[in-house]
Amino acid sequence: MYIPHQMGKPWQPSANPHPKQAHRYSSPYQMLFHWNRLDWNFPNPSMKQRFEEHQYWKHCMPAGIKVDHQGRFYVSVPRWAEGIPATLNTIVMVNGKPVLDAFPSWEWNTPGDVRMLQSVLGYEIDEHNRMWILDQGKIAYDTSPEGSQKLVIWDLGTNRLIDSIVIPDDIAPPRTSFLNDIVVDNRNGYAYITDSGSGFPDHPVYGGIIVYHMRTRKFRRVLDSHYSTQDVPRFRFEIDTEPVYRNKPVRIGADGIALSADRSTLFYCAVTGRNLYAIDTGLLRNFNIPDSIIRNSVQTLGSKGTTTDGMHADNKGNVFYTMLEGKGIGYYSPYTRSFNKLLSDDRMLWVDGVAFDQFGSIIFNNNRLHRMFEEPQNIDWDDPYNLIIWRAYIGPDVKSYLYG
Repeated sequence: MYIPHQMGKPWQPSANPHPKQAHRYSSPYQMLFHWNRLDWNFPNPSMKQRFEEHQYWKHCMPAGIKVDHQGRFYVSVPRWAEGIPATLNTIVMVNGKPVLDAFPSWEWNTPGDVRMLQSVLGYEIDEHNRMWILDQGKIAYDTSPEGSQKLVIWDLGTNRLIDSIVIPDDIAPPRTSFLNDIVVDNRNGYAYITDSGSGFPDHPVYGGIIVYHMRTRKFRRVLDSHYSTQDVPRFRFEIDTEPVYRNKPVRIGADGIALSADRSTLFYCAVTGRNLYAIDTGLLRNFNIPDSIIRNSVQTLGSKGTTTDGMHADNKGNVFYTMLEGKGIGYYSPYTRSFNKLLSDDRMLWVDGVAFDQFGSIIFNNNRLHRMFEEPQNIDWDDPYNLIIWRAYIGPDVKSYLYG
């Protein structure tokens, strides 16, 4: 897949797509885990007691979901409020119930120590079974302390740290940054990050895309406050006829991000908007190309017909995206230039993360984010299906873009 960056020339998809690539998916789906509220396998009783006494669980929200080569499930729980026990976790079974356990360890989840994980939202598990962890650095929307915004690379096979790279303040401004999600291109040696620019509540959004060059360990920020990385002005949307953040409408810039299987195209979108955007990664990989050329090379692919949080591309070229208004999962086919609904369920309230396992299925979760951080909260905490992780079968040879 290739998006030409010459000015004035529209992108033309392949005239004769492979039949499998142009296939319209339909998918059975099932619940894997569900909770009325999150709980942890705490290392000591006193931590558990504080968690319960202060009801910190009321702001514990599973955001990103991944599964590694061994079939272990991981969940990020960003520290957007005080009292989140661990921001990166595995799912373990205790007395027949799924609970979270800190990953890589409880020590690595120590709040206030910028060397450790402070607040993780987006992360990726690459084809070499390495986890790329994006640390937002900020807790409860405070300014990110110096050195806290970082990219941590962890070897899941040996359970060892590979590297930890601090993201400079001029790349991710510590007051406004909101490091959201990441895709990895080991073939060319780059990673791409969305910064939603919404880390300073009640202030303007400053969205952008961050490019990381693995060999030089350098970062570059592009498309800063570009229309494609910003929220749509005065945007409003509803889920089940319920206005999202009725009293203070949400504003979130560049959020969902996906990389094509051939590594040539980066897709991205804002939450507060419905359009899908794309750009040729050849432009992003060359740090000498002027920002003005990059800004003029963004392609608007059209409206998804829904707001979206997470995205993930498969090894066939399709881009799967969460449907907030549509309560489910959709996908974009670059071969037919069409947006399609894959599945929907009334219980899928704020579908957040989406990823692939090794067996032809997508894994995704819903977390009622639109109610979790609204005041007053409108959640029935006795409902056993408040928070759900789902699996949907796509096809026997379908995997993540990483295996394209």
